[in-house]
Amino acid sequence: MNDHTPRPGGCCGSAPATGADAAEQATAVLGTGTGGDGSGQEPPVVVIGAGPVGLAAAAHLAERGLPFLVLEAGERAGAAVSEWGHVRLFSPWRHDIDAAARRLLEAAGWTAPPADALPTGAELVRDYLAPLARVPALAANIRTGTEVLAVTRDGLDATRTVGRDEHPLLVRTRDTAGEIRDVRARAVIDASGTWRNTNPLGHSGLPAPGETEAAAVITGPLPDVLGRDRGRFAGKHTLVVGAGHSAANTLLSLTRLAGEAPGTRITWAVRGGSAARLYGGGDADGLPARGALGARLKEAVDAGAIRLVHSFAVTRLDSLDSPADGTVRVTGATPAGERTVSADTVVAATGFRPDLDLLREVHTELDPATEAPVRLAPMIDPNFHSCGTVPPHGERVLAHPETGLYIAGMKSYGRAPTFLMATGYEQVRSIAAALAGDRAAADTVRLDLPETGVCSTDPPAEDEAAAAGCCGSSAPEPLSLGAPVGFATGREHGYSGERR
Repeated sequence: MNDHTPRPGGCCGSAPATGADAAEQATAVLGTGTGGDGSGQEPPVVVIGAGPVGLAAAAHLAERGLPFLVLEAGERAGAAVSEWGHVRLFSPWRHDIDAAARRLLEAAGWTAPPADALPTGAELVRDYLAPLARVPALAANIRTGTEVLAVTRDGLDATRTVGRDEHPLLVRTRDTAGEIRDVRARAVIDASGTWRNTNPLGHSGLPAPGETEAAAVITGPLPDVLGRDRGRFAGKHTLVVGAGHSAANTLLSLTRLAGEAPGTRITWAVRGGSAARLYGGGDADGLPARGALGARLKEAVDAGAIRLVHSFAVTRLDSLDSPADGTVRVTGATPAGERTVSADTVVAATGFRPDLDLLREVHTELDPATEAPVRLAPMIDPNFHSCGTVPPHGERVLAHPETGLYIAGMKSYGRAPTFLMATGYEQVRSIAAALAGDRAAADTVRLDLPETGVCSTDPPAEDEAAAAGCCGSSAPEPLSLGAPVGFATGREHGYSGERR
């Protein structure tokens, strides 16, 4: 079932299975019960998620003429990105568009946005992901409103180790009407991301006592402080917990709101003894927009606009009855003893972790610390790596003992906090090449290094970013696998740098 025989035409040379033919091949494996209709059609490659990396995977599969089916839980392509649509990316358009996707779009008459502009999440969806999902080569093979519940082998559970490759993979789905359907698959590329699977507020990787009960006053990592969610924060006290770029984005938005709405107060709690890692490298940063972010955040803390609490490990949350004291009391352990912060709202900017439950019945090989593919883990270990020190990598690094199963995109990084969107594009390009039997293309892993992509936040005003010359005027030279890949971040060595 996982034959890697090359298709006619080799790399991108064969006519893709598009339109009615592709839709017929994909739909043939949709059904209730065991899935499939006995038509003898080759099962498609199933891509989980219609975000940037999932649609890039579809574009590369389409170019290689491989049957594929994209399953998206949201109502439209880029649904997760739309939830943080108010946030502007660090990286300009030139680094946010996959090469195969660009070819399909331009063939359909699409005009790329200005290469040096920094898109918001909403613009990424409107000007790139939505048009890409409408391209005829992809549109017939995208199923929205389709949640993936599990991946397994058709007829086998995880305990069966003999003859697994003789059975197709099986993807169980549920649509918005609650109907369960099974899809047989030649291969599965899980590009479902981590957006809806956040880390808890509590220390040691566990929810704090009272955290579940206080859910109504806890927001996700990127609330729209200056827009949709303004009423929740204006004139109130907000506690932001976390030391990543999501926290920085929210803190700077809150600082701006405080200048517009009297009574708006901000407390920032971090588990570490310093916020220097998030302040970054300032003018030395490889991305000026990100460097300016850290500088602005440090200025706000130094000016007293943000009250910073160091070494604060959340141990408990308690609801408060008196509105004058806020709605929740957050208790934390510090080197000086127990400390409490009362607030109206808590922003949990504590990072993400992958949802691995849907992969319980297949054989994965994951690093116990990062929950990333075991060969990728040393390259992305946040104890020793920052966002710009991860080399490009492809199918061999991402393969699992379960033939045909791949975790790509943000989810492939597991619990590691930083991810390059262009890195995900190269991942799925290599995977598609391998599935087409083009081993040479799969193993020639190259990347036009963009410094960052999904590491996103609200940078300076666009005129400031333009003045800084974000990312330079031309794309950097491609780097081969094994070449040193890195750029200035101001904090090398990941978490270990904090111990120096």
